[in-house]
Amino acid sequence: MAGQAVGNYTIGRPLVGGLICGLILGDLQLGIACGVAMQLVYIALVTPGGTVSADVRAISYIGIPLAMVAIASQGLNPLGGSAANLAKSVGTLVGTVGTVLYYAVATMNLVWQSFGWKDVHNGKLNKLTAVNFGWPWISHAIFSFLPTMFLTYYGATAVTALRNALPMDGVAMKTLFTVGGMLPCVGIAILLRQIIGRTTDFIPFLVGFTLAASLGLNLVSVTVVSLLFAVIMYEVEMSKGGKQGNSTVPEGPNDDDEEDI
Repeated sequence: MAGQAVGNYTIGRPLVGGLICGLILGDLQLGIACGVAMQLVYIALVTPGGTVSADVRAISYIGIPLAMVAIASQGLNPLGGSAANLAKSVGTLVGTVGTVLYYAVATMNLVWQSFGWKDVHNGKLNKLTAVNFGWPWISHAIFSFLPTMFLTYYGATAVTALRNALPMDGVAMKTLFTVGGMLPCVGIAILLRQIIGRTTDFIPFLVGFTLAASLGLNLVSVTVVSLLFAVIMYEVEMSKGGKQGNSTVPEGPNDDDEEDI
């Protein structure tokens, strides 16, 4: 509900979630230790175009409390390796459930988007605020807040029961993941509309995918290569602007003007 920058990429991260859960449960050291253990696993997790392999918000606010209770009940050292491994295992279990909840929220938000498109076509642009900041709260309340509250309250048995009730090869899960699998296409299409102005713009856009597929480069390596292309394109554009700014109309044909041309 706090948006992407504050909500998803700050409060929703395990490191911050561990701090908050530690304050709530009265064991700050254990909360931060669980948050650090889970953050190391999902430190490079991004959601390009809506593609989610694990929901770190569920890991932060379902996995960390359950891990804290499990570690405390077994009397493990919060800073020990056994506690960290237990926290990672619980986080992995909950991350799968969180993915289901994430796609459920995204699917329900499509209903609110349809309302927004109708308002755009009818010229009621003042109602778009409710589509962006109002109606999605219902989706989060149903598929984020309530499941988090119940799963945290009833413990790990509720997480296991949910996974058993909704097997990955079941119709409900296949339908949900099929719909959710199409959402990244929408995200990539929106990205393309922002950066593609002509057909040749697809070439630098596909370079990163080509490098990742053919050379096995990770996200950091591809980013470094993209910075090289960005610097080259920047220098080219700046040189064009400098030539246009310094160009003057010649008074008459002479050798110097022909050399400059």
